[in-house]
Amino acid sequence: MFRIGIAGCVVLLATSGATAESSIERGGYLVNTIMACGNCHSPRDAEGRTIAERAFSGGGLTFTTPAFIATAPNITPDVETGIGSWSDAEIKRALVQGIRPDHGHLASAPLAAIMPVNFYRALLPDDLDAIVGYLRTVKPIRNEVPDPVYKAPVRRDSYPDAEAGFNKAMFADPVRRGAYLVTIGHCMECHSAWSRGVSDFKTGLGHGGRVFPPHQGSPDGTPDSVAANITSDPTAGIGAWTDQEIARAVTHGMARDGRILKPPMGYAYYAGLKDADLADIIAYLRTVPPLQ
Repeated sequence: MFRIGIAGCVVLLATSGATAESSIERGGYLVNTIMACGNCHSPRDAEGRTIAERAFSGGGLTFTTPAFIATAPNITPDVETGIGSWSDAEIKRALVQGIRPDHGHLASAPLAAIMPVNFYRALLPDDLDAIVGYLRTVKPIRNEVPDPVYKAPVRRDSYPDAEAGFNKAMFADPVRRGAYLVTIGHCMECHSAWSRGVSDFKTGLGHGGRVFPPHQGSPDGTPDSVAANITSDPTAGIGAWTDQEIARAVTHGMARDGRILKPPMGYAYYAGLKDADLADIIAYLRTVPPLQ
């Protein structure tokens, strides 16, 4: 089993204080693995690969929907085009409430609905501090991206686990710790039933089916990506997959049958997940009700 040899250290890894990991290291780990922030916020080359030397400077993905058009913004500490003029409290408010600072460009404007604020609401205070601390260390890059265009009021669907919240005491249970990681990784943003701009997290949790067009610059005829069913259903979902097969799909984008899975899932980021974190994510996914 995938968990052999690591189960005993899960509790010890539940908080950054239980390891030699500093707060900034913890923030960097979250941003660059499970939260996959660069998947949207880092610009891409003509082949769709993120440009490492311009990490987090915005423009990586543009989302065009009936409700809004939004390009992932610059989240480097650049004062003029990034978040360098934002206070720690203002960055935190943007992450968990989806509101920009009350000063500067687009003062008090909401972030586009594609920003998974409804999932980030679950972030524990220490992790929120760690993320802000890490973002302060990122190289500032001047890069101005287009302003969002809102055609309707910004709305977000409440995510039950985020609304209920988490605390460190829960993390003695690998399933609850996995649920936390899946929540801040906003996995169910894509993998839950979705129709007419509304997510169904109650009866469609993990059912998949959401369609994503090819990234900008893809060759003509490139097919859409469709989010997979990741429930415990043994036929439609991943219930019959082994832990190793699920781990390979998450971290290397390879399906059970060897088929290469398609973006926008951030396999390159998830490849950096610690074994204990990956094991707990899998433990949680085993509990997602099968397709009815």
